[in-house]
Amino acid sequence: MDRRKFIKTTAELSAVAAFNPIKLWAKASSADFFSVHPFIENNPEAVFIMRTDVDVKTNANAIKQAGKNFAQSVLVAADENTPGKIPISSLVAIKPNLTRRFRWQDGYTVEGTMGIVTDVNFVEGIIETLKSLGVSANKIYLPETNYDETDLNDGGYLQMIERTGVNMPDLSKDVSQLDEQYVVWKDVPNGEYFKKIPYLFPVNASDSWLINIAKLKAHSMGVTLCAKNLQGCIAHSYQEHCRTKEEDDLDVISQDHIINDALTKIEEKYQTLKNNIPRWDKPGQLGGSWQHLWATRCIDNNSTVKAGLNIIEGVYGRDGDFVVGPNDGLAKDYMTNVIIFSKNPFYADIIGHWIAGHEPGNFGLFHLAKERGMISTINPNAIPLYEWKNDGSAVLTSLSDFNRTPLKTKFLQRDYNGQDEPYWHLCNEPFDYTTSVDGYDGIIPIDFELKQNYPNPFNPTTTIEFHLPKAGRITLDIFNINGRKVKRLVNAHYAAGKHMVLWNAANFPSGMYFYRLNMQGNKSLVKRMQLIK
Repeated sequence: MDRRKFIKTTAELSAVAAFNPIKLWAKASSADFFSVHPFIENNPEAVFIMRTDVDVKTNANAIKQAGKNFAQSVLVAADENTPGKIPISSLVAIKPNLTRRFRWQDGYTVEGTMGIVTDVNFVEGIIETLKSLGVSANKIYLPETNYDETDLNDGGYLQMIERTGVNMPDLSKDVSQLDEQYVVWKDVPNGEYFKKIPYLFPVNASDSWLINIAKLKAHSMGVTLCAKNLQGCIAHSYQEHCRTKEEDDLDVISQDHIINDALTKIEEKYQTLKNNIPRWDKPGQLGGSWQHLWATRCIDNNSTVKAGLNIIEGVYGRDGDFVVGPNDGLAKDYMTNVIIFSKNPFYADIIGHWIAGHEPGNFGLFHLAKERGMISTINPNAIPLYEWKNDGSAVLTSLSDFNRTPLKTKFLQRDYNGQDEPYWHLCNEPFDYTTSVDGYDGIIPIDFELKQNYPNPFNPTTTIEFHLPKAGRITLDIFNINGRKVKRLVNAHYAAGKHMVLWNAANFPSGMYFYRLNMQGNKSLVKRMQLIK
């Protein structure tokens, strides 16, 4: 295929057809903004899981619909008063996992290696939703360092780019060879390896917004999800975080971009921590010292680039390491049917590791992220977890409500000091999370509170958020303007925490309504809302 036909440079871009106007609350008009759903935006410490029901990984239409269902419930029309609002005129960077597919390895087939990259149909579903919200295709970019044309073709991305009209300039060259318009340099705050990082336009540009879409898959670095996926939006060769210290250090265009004596300082820190982090004591070139160096670079990157939403596409997951794996020498894809997402990439990854059959406390990346202040806990049971429904409602739940799919890895195999762990294994030995506590290690206590519904006015659905300081039975009732109860939305026992329910008022007339929250031992709370049809 002709690269020029599919991978567009800025000079080749043209405006696309006008978008369809959306209905914002009561009136049909095009919105000036969109946003992540306010409940997600206002709960950056939470992780959400949305179930999908795709039968097989080759069902492109079903996976695309799963992407649309997800995006239509999570990305919403907004106004200037919406928290985290994004102008539709913004540049939107979408970062799927588009790494090399290792075609040179024995056993490679296109279908057999689908799980190496984020599913293209899922990404297309999100792109179509963004366009329906008013974002023009010529404002959407897919920045990526690690690919070539055949990789894109095998993954279906060349064809998707042609269908949707979005932009994917060829940014796989070394940073020194890229046109300066495609590079956004950023200083690294409190970096331990990097002082400055070059990002692929429009990542970190002043008028851009980033969606990070990782793949649920195993890798030699463990289970490489949102935090690592952002590595690919750095220009070559600054993105080579996995390079060992025994190899030549990163090929940067100025040593001023790296902390003075960074490798020595990181090794000194590693020596003080290696006996406190599981598996970090593995010796050798591919042991804990290597992982510590990679994790340090990864955390530097995550301190500098901030995605508006971090997603793990887990419609199907993958074990092994690229082509090779534990299934007669090959990796394998499994139908996992989950979408995991959060404002915080490390929290999403902790839950993703657990879903993949691993114990997050076994992974040094999370220990170092906590030490660097990126997260407050590495305990998956201490992270507020919600099941996200297609209608945009969220149910506070527990890990035990979700199935796990073991995805084996070769990460820091325990084959030293008399240990004989298999080459392909799960990092699932029990971990005592009480040893990692500093400050709080779980959900912050909250008050009994009823939030204003969103959106308001509305037509015909709206969400109602409430906070419970303790577990108990609650009722949530809807009353019309005359004080007559017209709907009981909730009558159930709820756990302590933040909750959100949805009211579909399609069968109710326009007008003012009141909603009342009751919980035994607390006073009733009442607010009003307006339905306009």
